[in-house]
Amino acid sequence: MRMPGLPDFPYYVGVGSLAHVATREDRVCVLNILGGESSEVTPVGHAYSGGNVVFGTAPGKRGQVLETPAGPIPVYNNVLEGLNEGHRFNCGVVYLPPSAARDGVAELIRVNPELRKIFIVTEKMAVHDSREIRALGQQNGIDIFGGNSLGVADAWNRVRIGGALGGDHPEEALRRGSIAIFSNSGNFTTTIATYLRMAGWGTTTLISSGKDVYIHFAAAEFAYALDHDPRSKAAVLYAEPGGFYERDVDFGKPVVACVVGRWKKKLTRAVGHAGAMSGGDDDAIAKERWFLDKFGVDDIFTPERPVFSARGAVVTNIAHIPAALTAVMDQNGVAPDFKPEGSLALKPWFASNVGCRLPAELDLPVVTAMAPYDEQIARINRQIGATLPRQNMKDASGASQMDAQTQVTALHGTSMLDAAQHPLEANIGLALLHEPGGENDRKLVSLAVGAEINLHGTAPLIAAQAARTAGNAPNSIAAAALAIVGPNRVERARRAAKLLIDIGTAAGVLDALDETVDIPVSAVDADERQLLLTTAPDVRAEALLAGFEARGARSVFVRWLRKLGNPDANAVLAAITTTLAWGPLRRKRISRYTAESLPWWMCLFGTQIGASVEAEKHVSDAFCGIAMTDLLGKRSLTEIACIALLGQEPSAADLFAFQTLVGLLLSNGPGSITGQGAKGAVSADGPDTPARVQLNKAMLGFLSHSGYAHGGNGYEGVAFLIERFADIGLTDPGNAAHGIDLAAHATAFARRYGEDRATRKNVGAEQAQALPCINHPVFKGKPVNVDPREAFVHELFRQRGEYNVFHEYYRALVQALYEENVTRNVFCVNVDAVIAALLLKMLWRRYRNGSLSSAALEAAAFTVFLYGRMIGSAAEIDDHANRGKNMDTRTPQSACRFVA
Repeated sequence: MRMPGLPDFPYYVGVGSLAHVATREDRVCVLNILGGESSEVTPVGHAYSGGNVVFGTAPGKRGQVLETPAGPIPVYNNVLEGLNEGHRFNCGVVYLPPSAARDGVAELIRVNPELRKIFIVTEKMAVHDSREIRALGQQNGIDIFGGNSLGVADAWNRVRIGGALGGDHPEEALRRGSIAIFSNSGNFTTTIATYLRMAGWGTTTLISSGKDVYIHFAAAEFAYALDHDPRSKAAVLYAEPGGFYERDVDFGKPVVACVVGRWKKKLTRAVGHAGAMSGGDDDAIAKERWFLDKFGVDDIFTPERPVFSARGAVVTNIAHIPAALTAVMDQNGVAPDFKPEGSLALKPWFASNVGCRLPAELDLPVVTAMAPYDEQIARINRQIGATLPRQNMKDASGASQMDAQTQVTALHGTSMLDAAQHPLEANIGLALLHEPGGENDRKLVSLAVGAEINLHGTAPLIAAQAARTAGNAPNSIAAAALAIVGPNRVERARRAAKLLIDIGTAAGVLDALDETVDIPVSAVDADERQLLLTTAPDVRAEALLAGFEARGARSVFVRWLRKLGNPDANAVLAAITTTLAWGPLRRKRISRYTAESLPWWMCLFGTQIGASVEAEKHVSDAFCGIAMTDLLGKRSLTEIACIALLGQEPSAADLFAFQTLVGLLLSNGPGSITGQGAKGAVSADGPDTPARVQLNKAMLGFLSHSGYAHGGNGYEGVAFLIERFADIGLTDPGNAAHGIDLAAHATAFARRYGEDRATRKNVGAEQAQALPCINHPVFKGKPVNVDPREAFVHELFRQRGEYNVFHEYYRALVQALYEENVTRNVFCVNVDAVIAALLLKMLWRRYRNGSLSSAALEAAAFTVFLYGRMIGSAAEIDDHANRGKNMDTRTPQSACRFVA
């Protein structure tokens, strides 16, 4: 038997006016009140409504409460328990999962004869369950709103039931006025109310109808309640495709209908809301036509072409709703409720343009967002640094990429050819900060790394020297030293870096070089002071600070630290690295993890460079003859490393050649053996928890994957050149007037080499070893082949007016091999020849005068490779720690094979 309701409907409808949808007399019971969504929004609605929720249910949690600004809401196992405790309610709110929603509705109806309204937040309920819910409501005289609804709200009554309409501050978003809102979208219900407020229109009742397949309180019920609500002079209706609820409804008051979803016309399944389907006569275009006919207009309202009547207007963009409503109401002689509170001009809520210069027309000012987005955006803005999604990083990299055609690798978008023109300290910035940085950055890197190079009296130097004495190669010597530079060695500096980032963020530091920024001394508490300061001056810290001043460097954090008291050396290092990281952090180019790890990286780089030099060159006040005051306050890291390699003061030409070598050797992409070793070490530690990644062990992965064939092989080209120039009296390889006929010299060797090959072939002997640094598997097959990397460097030095006889000899040799019919075309001189020629040019005089042995020359060739590749490997390690997953570099057993 159907319960009696309003006589105008062939089915039960109990709410006859919008004024009765949500009232101050309504009392509410919330099912699943402690669930994730309810526990967030119920306290806000409860407080806004003057405390309208009497209790909630959560099976097994009787006795608990949901705290709200209006007091705690008691929780019971079920509805009956709450009723038996004396609570009374006429409204139920359902936050249950789809499979439980029907039973929740049945429970509410079965045990509470006073129930009159149910609001279903649950979405995507089964059609069968929705039918049963509909039947239960009809049989028992209960109005049902939803499903997939964000509830209802009334700006006149200051009541919200069953959802989040009005956001976290409904008292601000929902201003009393004369316009009702009925919307298929819960979030857009609040958005529309805000848009109307900007144009001077307030609201009466707001209904989020939901957009499941069944809409229980639909357009027809809304239209009737609108007509019988004297507060509401007009309505805004937001409609999505799907359902015929609006087709036959007659509105007695003006309406602006916003119909969206034309893009869904070709879809055959739901997108977003379950009922928002298309493919029939209820798509967006059909609904537009229904409303156009109702309002007696022939087109959509736009600001450029305002088409409307006294009965209403149709829009397809919610931003056009206020203008359309104002036009319609003006036609009816009704003015806005109050003065407009703003405009709908584009007002960005946030921007990510730090370091970018935008045209004035695009550089829009950021405004505070409406609730609840304002606090969400504030939290995002307080977050400093990038957060990268984790993925399988086997044979993948976000740091390096090799161009298969040119064989030129790029590191963070900078090609190795460009990196070769940067000093070593700039390439450290490129690897870890994703940009080479400016002059101040180079000073700070030189200071921070330089402070770790002199290993006098330290365990890393003892370990390195022991490895050297035992006959190990340069990579193993470096590994012995780096193994000791573990996390405990830099733990204090990393903690200080973390604290300084927090302090800089809280103080609103925009530019770490702007020393006029005043960070208050009160920014740290007693425990934090203990981390940053010492009771007496720290000798190492004072040396670092003196070097900082001598270099004329700038840093907000260093200045503030000095103002604070006697800084600890670890804190000074952290202040330097935080300054380096600040710009990339704010621009979200690097992660916070990377910034906090920078002190460790500075120690690792310094230790590896220092360990490459004999222990006797480390003394208390100097390194390789460089006084510590100069090392910290004057010398660039490029100079220091070059002196460590050469064992003598370099010329300007030597320095440029050295930086070119290091830049060319930074990376060969993630597929290189060194790259694989570094990435595998990170993968084994587990980058899902990046704090557990041992950066020094990861560097050992790179070092253990270097060797005489990969890294030390640069000596092959050097040895070949030594043989060619051993007995011809070359004194200065940089002097073009050397008096040697390079073409004849190359031709003589090419002829001998060709004759030797022919003889070996005729007698069936093993062929002679291929000539080093000539030919390339990619750059071949043309009449004249060129390695673009070699060509670039040759032109670079030509423009500088610098000559290298060894490089020119290689170029003459490939031509001679062709002319002597040893090769079928002109082979390329590959980039390894450039490395060999540059290195030998720097060391030739020492080798010729006997102060540098062949073994030392070989070690130097290996060491310069390690200098460059340590920087590129650091980039791979940092990238994998930020992006990778645990054990992601392993090879599946199915891809492995057994060889008998």
